[in-house]
Formats: sequence, structure tokens, C-alpha cells
Amino acid sequence: MRQIILDTETTGLSWASGNRVVEIGCVEMVERRPTGRTFHCYLNPEREFEAGAQEVTGLTLEFLADKPLFAAIADEFLAFIDGAELVIHNAAFDVGFLDHELSRLGPHYGTIADRCSIEDTLLLARQRFPGQRNSLDALCRRFGVDNTHRQLHGALLDAQLLAEVYIGLTSGQGEIGFEAGVEAADASAVTFEVDLQAPRPRVTVASDEWEAHEARLAQLRKKAGKALWDAWTEAEAAVAAPLEALPA
Repeated sequence: MRQIILDTETTGLSWASGNRVVEIGCVEMVERRPTGRTFHCYLNPEREFEAGAQEVTGLTLEFLADKPLFAAIADEFLAFIDGAELVIHNAAFDVGFLDHELSRLGPHYGTIADRCSIEDTLLLARQRFPGQRNSLDALCRRFGVDNTHRQLHGALLDAQLLAEVYIGLTSGQGEIGFEAGVEAADASAVTFEVDLQAPRPRVTVASDEWEAHEARLAQLRKKAGKALWDAWTEAEAAVAAPLEALPA
């Protein structure tokens, strides 16, 4: 699976008001691991910043004056993201701006959704942490991602931070098929019919595999205090004890 973690910086909050993209930052991951490939560019917006927007990014029109227009990098950018799943924090904002930039080049460019699927980490975070702050900075603190060097918003830096946050949002319990608790199960969960009287298979695990398994559980315990695997094992043992006492 190829994913592109993407962020943009803009001259203001609304593309409908004529604001433009001034920076694009992308980080590539394959099978949830960074490949080292990135796409990053600054852009000449051909307009002024809205009040407050310049202070957020630290960018100036003087710095951007000799940077390329979006039209000059559009094909390279689209080739980089083509066919990937885009992972974006507050995707509607960035995709709206990028679609607007593409529309200025002509209808044959289509939209971002024509080329990529889109995963919104803000929606993921709101589902996992309802009622809490779910900004990128808040999620960095929650998942122990070091963002002390983030004094200003920058597209590539924010994409790199978001990549780490995304792994935190979607790893751990989700990787082994469990939610954060039994109450989190929903109607979309797959159910299995189990024959409780069937012989229980015994699996032999190599020592190096067992050590890797224990190391992974240690990482989960460090993040969550107690890995859900522990609770699952305890529950399984509680169910198995009376069953094993039954006559054959």
C-alpha cells in the first residue's frame, strides 16, 4: 500500500476568496514505512497574504517572488501522488485548495479525488478521541511525537509530523484486529462461530518470534499502560478454565 502524507500552506483560509497555495509538502510511505521520497515546493501565489496568514507560516511575498507558479509544478506533483492514498489532517481544506489550483489550469486536470483516495486524520482523531482537542500539535503531544522544533507551520515538516501521528492513530490494537475496548465494537465487526468443545490447537513459536512478539507488546504497554492483548489473554483464560474442567 502506497500512501502520501500531505500538507499545504496557503495565503488565507478560503480558496473561494481567491487565496492560493504557497507551499506543498509530501512524504511517501509504502506498507506504513517511510521510503525517504518526498515532494516539497514553495509557490508564488501572485497575491497578498490575508491578515494573520503570513505570521502562521513565516513566509513572505519577497521570499516567494522567484518561486514557480503552481502551473509549473502541477504535472510533477500529480505524478508523485497519482494512485496513492492521501493522508491529510483536515483533508477538506487542503483538497479544496488543490482542486481550486487544478481548476485554474483547465478541466482536463480533474480533481484530486480522481487520482487518489483520501484519509482524513482529523476525522480519525475525532472518532478515537471525541470531545478532545485534535489539532496536529495536540495529537503530537498525545502520541509522544516530538514537535518542539515546530515554531511555525511548514508543509513538509507538518507532513513528517503527521506521518508519525498517523501511525499512532492507526497502529497498536488496530493492527491485531481489536478496538480500544469491547464497548467500541460496532455493527461492522466480523463475527465468528466457535466450537468451544473442539480440540484447541497448540502452536510452537520460535524463540526469536516470541521475543519479537514480547517486544511489540512492550511498546503497546508503554503507549497505553496495558496492551489490549493482555486483557484479551486474561479474558480467554477466564473462559477457558471452566471449559477445561468439563468432562471429555
